[in-house]
Amino acid sequence: MLEELRITGLGVIEDTTLPLAAGMNVITGETGAGKTMVVTGLGLLFGGRADAGRVRAQPGRAVVEGRLRLGGRVAESVHARIVDAGGEPDEDGSLLLSRTVTIEGRSRAHLGGRAMPVSTLGEVGEQVLAVHGQSDQLRLLRPAEQRASLDRFAGPEHEKLLDALRETYARWRTVVDDLADRRRNARERNQEADLLRLGLDEITRVDPQPGEDDELKAEAQRLEHAEGLRTAAQVAQQCVAGGVEAADDAPDATALLGTARRTLEAQAGTDPALGELAARLEEAATLVTDVAAELSTYLAALDADPARLQTVYERRAALRGLTRKYADDVDGVVAWAERARTRLSDLDTSDELLDELDREATRLAGEVADLAGRVSASRREAAVRFAEEVTVELAGLAMPHARIEVAVLPRPAGRSEPSLPVNGVETGVGADGADEVELRLLAHPGAPALPLQKGASGGELSRVMLAIEVVFAGSGGPPTLVFDEVDAGVGGQAAVEIGRRLARLARSHQVLVVTHLPQVAAFADRHLVVAKDTGGAVTTSGVRVVEDTERARELARMLAGLPDSDLGIAHAEELLAVAAKERRP
Repeated sequence: MLEELRITGLGVIEDTTLPLAAGMNVITGETGAGKTMVVTGLGLLFGGRADAGRVRAQPGRAVVEGRLRLGGRVAESVHARIVDAGGEPDEDGSLLLSRTVTIEGRSRAHLGGRAMPVSTLGEVGEQVLAVHGQSDQLRLLRPAEQRASLDRFAGPEHEKLLDALRETYARWRTVVDDLADRRRNARERNQEADLLRLGLDEITRVDPQPGEDDELKAEAQRLEHAEGLRTAAQVAQQCVAGGVEAADDAPDATALLGTARRTLEAQAGTDPALGELAARLEEAATLVTDVAAELSTYLAALDADPARLQTVYERRAALRGLTRKYADDVDGVVAWAERARTRLSDLDTSDELLDELDREATRLAGEVADLAGRVSASRREAAVRFAEEVTVELAGLAMPHARIEVAVLPRPAGRSEPSLPVNGVETGVGADGADEVELRLLAHPGAPALPLQKGASGGELSRVMLAIEVVFAGSGGPPTLVFDEVDAGVGGQAAVEIGRRLARLARSHQVLVVTHLPQVAAFADRHLVVAKDTGGAVTTSGVRVVEDTERARELARMLAGLPDSDLGIAHAEELLAVAAKERRP
């Protein structure tokens, strides 16, 4: 649940904190007091779009902060996502979130003590919060949203089936598009393939090896300076180990080191320090001997071979011919060849490949049609249950004679989507199946079943929306539900029933309700009032918790606009007593 919400510098709200409780939280206040800013703040906190026009000029930025305390699988999922992003929950398991929007439109987000992308707040919001307002009622009128609502209700097995359909549909469309592209652009593909083959043939003839250009460059330098290298190696060898050209009495490094070592060893008995130095000279002599041996090997391998030098020149020239055309160096040429081979397979328009792709497309089309048929059957089964449960809820919302029908119809073929035979009928098929779903309302017995957008008034649509949400609540969903004036256009007994249903939702969810109806507000576990202060030069609003007498006065204001009326307060107290009695389990 959301334990606390602090809003600073947003709209008419200068700085206020909303202490929220489990159960049903109601937010009321005069028109224009800033109730909408509370919902706007919630939207910002959970990744909604920032509107710099709502930021107060002073202090020039809006800040929304919240504290979440989650449990169960939602907590595991959200905490894992936050830890993966570098944040961490507090020691007590709660989670801090914040969103800052400046008057210039810049936005920052923090989650679990770390700066995060705003999209991460949105990911968390999808799991913990669902906001329903009058715009959501309009969204419910769209066929795609009605189909999505039915799919959510149908349950996890249906979701698995739908995921399988989406995956298979994507593979089918990929193969179909690939096949069509190969056939449509066969000439251009063949021209590109010919050019690639010419390049590959040239590279194959030269057969460059990775790093070969650097190796040849080094070898060319050795061959070009072979005499100088030989002279240097010979002189060094003579100095360390003597040689045939050295004078008979010319000492070498090895002999001198041996003499020095033996001299020190003769006096080691007198002073052990000389013995240690003699051992080090022995190590030096061993090292010099090794160098002498390596110099001898180097001289034996060094060969001023003009023929080999010419071969190296020719090979480097061949490699330069490739690097002028295909890449900056030999390694790049080798990589170009690999890419060209891969691209050639993509450009293949042979009859064998086209036939193979055609068979694969046909096979996948059959799988898509089969899965679409199974999804349709699952939707029809869920539609019956969905309609029955929503109809029961409508009866409890002062619409006892109304009935909801959910029509699952084949999608007409011939639109922008491809068509396939599904259950023996040529039907338009998309990633979401082959169905059109339509919610229909029978307002009273004998009335025709009309689509919601034609058969429901504003008040009826509000109750249908709430009934659907109550039904969804039984299937899980986010733990916190926000209703922003979804009771608009409703009054009397229907308003009382809406309050009862929201209170029922609050038994399993945290519910936040922005309302103008005292019949709804009376059912709250916590009542928050947004009050406007016009005493200063700038209008501001704050939020306070009301209880007991203050709460009765607020309900009296909502009932008759007379917070000090004895009759209004008596009516409000009666409402509160009835609601308290019905809230008991």
